[in-house]
Formats: sequence, C-alpha cells, structure tokens
Amino acid sequence: MGLDDKIKNAAEDLGGKAKEAAGKVSGNERLEAEGQADQAKADMKKAGENVKDAFK
Repeated sequence: MGLDDKIKNAAEDLGGKAKEAAGKVSGNERLEAEGQADQAKADMKKAGENVKDAFK
C-alpha cells in the first residue's frame, strides 16, 4: 500500500468519525449514518490494500 493511499484512507476514516460525531451531537441520524458508512468504506479500502500487499 502506497503512502498516499494510507493517508487518503486515514483522512476518509477521520472524516467519517467527524461526521458521525456531528450527527450524534445534532441528532441528525442521516449524517451519523453517512459517517459510519465513510468509516466502513475506508476500512474496506484498507483491507483491499493489505491483500494487495500480501501478494507482492
């Protein structure tokens, strides 16, 4: 996994956490769900990159 991919995935994860927290504070369930989805997407990308790295 390239460093730029790791940075992008970490940024997406942090953005998701921020969205989720903002949704919880404001009572906005849609924003909270979007944050959780962003985090899940970042986790999936990270797992995919780890698989690629394992086969190098």
